[in-house]
Formats: sequence, structure tokens, C-alpha cells
Amino acid sequence: MAGRILDISQTLRPDLPVWPGDTAFAAERTWALSDDCPVNVSRLTMSTHTGAHADAPLHYRADGADMAAVGLAPYLGPAQLIDVTACGPRRITPDDVAGRLRPDTVRLILRIFDRFPHDRWPAHFATPSVALIDLLAGQGGVLIGVDAPSLDPETSKDLPAHHAVARHGLAILEGLVLDDVAEGVYDLIALPLKLAGADASPVRAVLRTLEEDTP
Repeated sequence: MAGRILDISQTLRPDLPVWPGDTAFAAERTWALSDDCPVNVSRLTMSTHTGAHADAPLHYRADGADMAAVGLAPYLGPAQLIDVTACGPRRITPDDVAGRLRPDTVRLILRIFDRFPHDRWPAHFATPSVALIDLLAGQGGVLIGVDAPSLDPETSKDLPAHHAVARHGLAILEGLVLDDVAEGVYDLIALPLKLAGADASPVRAVLRTLEEDTP
């Protein structure tokens, strides 16, 4: 039988913490089941960066591709998860993953939080360094993912990690939930929506274990 599926997405809900000043999530029922209406239909209001999401190059480059133009291959395939919870809120360097980052890893997911802050906004969190992104790219990397809200600190204005990703053409996943997920290699599935003109897209992100479950 196939490996286990681990849901690493946030639940989108009205009280979901969002980046300070960004659009809160809301769902409004526009049609309701009744004698005159056979279905429920809702309208959603949210940021493109709501919950677990993929950044398009347009997010950090004026000439970057929008979400509809981004290829899907980076978001689908083997990914290595490395726990860096012991590092604290600083830049994660190659030394922090030395001896653990596999030379064949092309999709790297960093677990930054010991427990994901579902009910509060984390103002301080660890982020990958430019050197780490360069290292991943140098071994053929295609994607970097984090459970933090961003690859750069909340107060960053020059976004060095995002621009390092842009130089190498990597894909980005942010806002993943990695509680109770052990280090290791998994099959990642986290496809963004095909949104024309959008700078990001929410994803339903899952990891699938590569080994077969014991019956």
C-alpha cells in the first residue's frame, strides 16, 4: 500500500493570524440551501499569502512571473525535511545542516518552529541564509520551504533570501505546519493555484512517506 499522507497545511479560518497589515481570511455564504436554492455557495476574501502558500517571482521582483506562469514541477517530488528548531531566530547557515543535508536533495524543507504558532503571529523566526540557498542551488536545488511566514525576517526591506532564490530560479513554500514530522525524505505535493496576475497562491501541502506502511 502507498505511504502515509501527512497534511502540512494550515487550516484557513477567520481567526487565522496573518502578516501585520495584510488581508484577514473571511468566508461569506452567498447562496444558502433552501426550498428555492439547491446548493450552498460562498465567497472568500483573503491574501494570496494566506496559510501555507507559494511565492511567485512577482512577489519580490517587478518583472517576475505571476503565479499562473510558474511551472509546477518544483512543487511535486522528493523533498528532505531538516529540523533546525535549535537554531533560534537567526539566519540558518550551511553549518547548521552540515552532515544532514543530502547531496542529492533538490527540495529542502526547514522545520523552524518546535510547535507551530496557530493562534498568534510570530514576530521573530529563523530564516535561511543566502549561503544556504546558494548551497542548495549548487546541488541542483529547485525549491526551499519553511514553516515560518517568510524566507526573510518580518523587518527586512532588502529580502536577501528571496533575491537569492530569484537568482537561482528556485520555488518557495512558506507557512507550512511541520509539527510531529520527523526529519527525513518525503514525497512533496504542494501545487499552487493557477492565478493570473497573482504574486502568490495558497497551497494544500502534503508530505507522503516513501516507505510502505506495515499492514
